[in-house]
Amino acid sequence: MYHPFSIAETIKAAWDIIKKNFVTIIIYSAIAVVALIVIQLVNFIFTSTSDFTVQIILFFLLLLMQGYTTLGLYKLIFTLIDSEYYEFEFSQIVPTIRMVLSYIAICLLFAFIVTTFNFFIIDKWLSDYPATQNTVKFLGVLVLLYMALRYMFCVCFIVDDDSGPFESLKQSFDITKGNLTKIILILLISIGLIALGFIALIIGIIITYPLVNIILVVTYRKLVYSHMDVDDDIAETN
Repeated sequence: MYHPFSIAETIKAAWDIIKKNFVTIIIYSAIAVVALIVIQLVNFIFTSTSDFTVQIILFFLLLLMQGYTTLGLYKLIFTLIDSEYYEFEFSQIVPTIRMVLSYIAICLLFAFIVTTFNFFIIDKWLSDYPATQNTVKFLGVLVLLYMALRYMFCVCFIVDDDSGPFESLKQSFDITKGNLTKIILILLISIGLIALGFIALIIGIIITYPLVNIILVVTYRKLVYSHMDVDDDIAETN
């Protein structure tokens, strides 16, 4: 392999990006964090007070807002990487409706899988067999964790490659092959950063939230290069 995926190089590249674009990233991150907090508060209030129809409508509206917020951050990170040597416009960081719909489709797909597993298999079919129920539940959690690791870069493909939901899932599955141990280490580092962010409350989250996502984007770019067996200047993928 021409340039294998390296954890140290990935963390260094992510840190360099956030240092060069600190103000831009922090401003967007602050807006995104506040928006996500508002979304969760509104969701909590209406979930406990509204009828089912209103809850469904609100659920899809909030999912739409979350899609724009999340994909917007990814678009910003990719744009900062790819526009390192030239100016970019605001329109370049606005996700398309196709991207948002692909993101929503994947969210609904995974929600359907988890709900079906919990309701039909765990709570209904195995309710009379507690020992088997616990075993299947444990195995199910392992499978879901494995799926999360293999499909974690589908959002990157949606934003970077304008891939559809199923295409992005396949692409993510392909580039993670043979790198699960390193990806798990990257995730553990990211979880540690998130924990530090919560300890430092809002200010910490505003800093660690974009940093963790930048690490994931850089990891994605490095994995793409490793999969393509070419050199890994992350600013020249396309």
